[in-house]
Amino acid sequence: MFVRIDNTPRDYAWGSRTAIAQLLGRPTSGRPEAELWLGAHPGSPSRIVDPTLTGGATNLAEWIARDPQTTLGVADAGGTRARRAPRLTFLLKVLAAAGPLSLQAHPSSVQAAEGFARENAAGVPLHSPDRNYKDPFHKPELVFALSERFEALCGFRPLASSIADLDRLIAAARDAMQPTDALTAFRARLAVQTDAPQLLRGVVAWLLESGAGAGAGVSALVAEVVDAAARVVAGAENAAEGAAAVPDDLLPFTTVRVLASAYPGDPGIALSLLLNRVSLRQGEALYLPAGNIHAYLSGLAVELMSASDNVLRGGLTPKHIDVPELLHVLHFTPKPVPYLRPEVHGDDVEVFRPDVPDFRLVRVALGTDADDQDTTESRVALSGPAIALCTDGGVRLRGARSEVTLRQGEAAYVTPDEASVTVVGDGTVFIATGNE
Repeated sequence: MFVRIDNTPRDYAWGSRTAIAQLLGRPTSGRPEAELWLGAHPGSPSRIVDPTLTGGATNLAEWIARDPQTTLGVADAGGTRARRAPRLTFLLKVLAAAGPLSLQAHPSSVQAAEGFARENAAGVPLHSPDRNYKDPFHKPELVFALSERFEALCGFRPLASSIADLDRLIAAARDAMQPTDALTAFRARLAVQTDAPQLLRGVVAWLLESGAGAGAGVSALVAEVVDAAARVVAGAENAAEGAAAVPDDLLPFTTVRVLASAYPGDPGIALSLLLNRVSLRQGEALYLPAGNIHAYLSGLAVELMSASDNVLRGGLTPKHIDVPELLHVLHFTPKPVPYLRPEVHGDDVEVFRPDVPDFRLVRVALGTDADDQDTTESRVALSGPAIALCTDGGVRLRGARSEVTLRQGEAAYVTPDEASVTVVGDGTVFIATGNE
């Protein structure tokens, strides 16, 4: 069964006012539109367009709860519901960032289950702003760039790279006869010959614990970083005489400027110098597993994740930051940018397959007329239920039992009895399904 679904974009302050509407061919709302959620997450379950198809259920979460056999292929028998209700394991989003999101990381399955049980036992209300774990599930995620560029911070980079950027900041400050005491002390802190993960753990703890209490050392460091970064960027722009593209080696410094404008004085500004700075090109993807610290900065993307709301924040936010729990969750080993390369099937299909069973993302881009009977088609095997979103043109989806036509901006939930989806048409469709 193919059941059309829809939703209202979440109006978080950092969202774009135009990008989601333009992508989906809809009028703008006049408000920020940050995320369009397609799934059954209780925070914003998708609306059923025609409830007569779902026994009167008006949203996807309600339909799944009523009929897990049809929606998930899972029988709700005996004590199953008492242990854990059947659930859709993934959440598909369109994300449009006009400004930076918080620095954050997500727990592993074990950490999420333990943290959820611990906070329940302590009597922390589920909707308390001080709660870390809203559910017992992990939240790995992948992001696929739809805009020409999608900007992000993700994971710790080699210490030598951070030190080299600090040297540029120190040099720029000294040339302008500006203070460098905090910068020099921070560089010395990073240059200690010791285990990199152990060192980074201590540095992050110092930044966030001192910053939370307006520590003088962290405040001075952030101020010097912001001033020196502005001088580095200005000097490079003068030398380049207004070149359009920002060189990659300037990205850490332009990022400091963006973060300082959005979150003045935040310790996350200094923390950003320890992280990989990536500028995804359209069609590229990142995979962010448990423990990877990251922040999306700007751009339009399709995001696919495990259906969870567990977020440990680490700066660039007015929200709750639990430093000890964040340090418990984070992976501090420096690693390269975590690109996720697709499996390419023919000319039309890319499959982005992470290392978890919860989800995979399939992108099908066809160039023929959806109403033509003699058209190119591509078949996508499903692992259980799926969600399909058409972002361009029009496509016809055929399963084992039924079919549906989607135009730009339309989405459908696909029940597991369809087994596979054959895509025919002139357009682009993203299909989220399990990864078994």
